Amino acid sequence: MNRWIIPALAVALAACSAQTPLTDPVARGERDFNGLGCVKCHQIGDKGHAWGPDLTMLGFRKSSAWIDAWLKDPHAWNPKTLMPNFHLKPETRADLVAYLSAQKGQAWPVKPWQTPEAAALSSAERGKIIFNAVGCVSCHAKDGYGGYPNNNVAGGLVNALTKVTEGYSRPELHQKIKGGAIPIPNDSKQPLPMLQMPKWGEQLSAKEIDAVVEYLYTLAPKAAAGGKPSKDDF
Repeated sequence: MNRWIIPALAVALAACSAQTPLTDPVARGERDFNGLGCVKCHQIGDKGHAWGPDLTMLGFRKSSAWIDAWLKDPHAWNPKTLMPNFHLKPETRADLVAYLSAQKGQAWPVKPWQTPEAAALSSAERGKIIFNAVGCVSCHAKDGYGGYPNNNVAGGLVNALTKVTEGYSRPELHQKIKGGAIPIPNDSKQPLPMLQMPKWGEQLSAKEIDAVVEYLYTLAPKAAAGGKPSKDDF
């Protein structure tokens, strides 16, 4: 009898193992993220490619509602984006939203700004690594020239950071980054802007925030005008 029971038990266990990820939307989203080839452009942790924006911190810096709107139609939010519209089924999109919303930095084996190589850099250079790696670049753009779309804000665009030194001292800028910020709505009767700066103090140490501040201070001499949209859109 055992020769029948053991194979049957093995099949049952295998079936349970195969079905487990399918009951978890985050696991289904990871499966679809890989299956749809998102890894060819995007990186999460040390997996994937950096041709497009790094998504390791996406779930911390952008809301599930925004991620859903973006996946539904990237060009409706940003006509200049290089990302194609995959015309995802609602259930597939929901699973991807669950997976991407769960990405809050845990996929990094070692944070990019904490490597031995980064430790040898100046504070401002480490700040640049942080700015790019955690995704500040995805809203404020390369070198902080801004111009990324946002709803219900003046001009419809995220502000540039190239003149941030004119409005903030170093301690003030540190507190701004630490505590996050909701952009001032252009119309109080409309929904709040979907892109909001999260409370980076929940993810970054005081020393790391100081490094970002030092990097932002290097942007002061640069002009915001003339910047071009980059791949860092997500």
